[in-house]
Amino acid sequence: MNEKSFLAAYNRADYTSPLLSVDAVLFTYHDGLIKVLLVHRSSHPDKGKWALPGGFVDEALDRNLDDTIHRKLQEKTGVGTAYLDQLGSFGGSKRDKRGWSVTVVYTAMVAHQACASLVDTVDDVRWVALEELDSLKLAFDHAQILAAARQRLRQKALYSIIPAYTLNERFTLPELQAVHEVILEKPLQKKSFRRRIELAELLIDTGEKQSEGGRPASLYRLKPDASTYTFVRNLES
Repeated sequence: MNEKSFLAAYNRADYTSPLLSVDAVLFTYHDGLIKVLLVHRSSHPDKGKWALPGGFVDEALDRNLDDTIHRKLQEKTGVGTAYLDQLGSFGGSKRDKRGWSVTVVYTAMVAHQACASLVDTVDDVRWVALEELDSLKLAFDHAQILAAARQRLRQKALYSIIPAYTLNERFTLPELQAVHEVILEKPLQKKSFRRRIELAELLIDTGEKQSEGGRPASLYRLKPDASTYTFVRNLES
């Protein structure tokens, strides 16, 4: 039997397959806090609990997993992002009451933006401060996923300038340092931080100024390839 004949006779229904979905952990910086985007489930399973935005792969609509995650974010929250990084996969027979399931999780840092519930299965969408997560009832294994994503977030803050994506397109160096400090939960030395950022040449000076406490501060934006740069030493050293 050649491959063409094999494929013609192959029947996917002869084999059980796990449920396949994607989920997104989107972080933003707002009101001096790191927040994550959550949706409130209005349907079973885990009705009434908070969850990460995501959903099932649709073979008719999605060419790949990236298509799925962008589609589900738009459908459920109206939030868009250009930067997405695959965090990992989580699977097992107990994570979803509907059956054996696998979810591929993406994480991203985005500027704060409006969000809204756009589908019947979600009755609320909210940016939630990380400090509030322990007080919420989370669906599925999303507490475990969030813990892994927060660890990745800290690593990104130590070795890259990616936390800048949580800011507006134009930002000041004090704002950039502030978001790193909030993620790392410790202060960074101002001169050392600025020197490391300037030597890396990751920013473009817009030539504009923003008044901060009466003293004008230069406004910068990221260079197109800034997300790929990693510091040789972490920003705490």
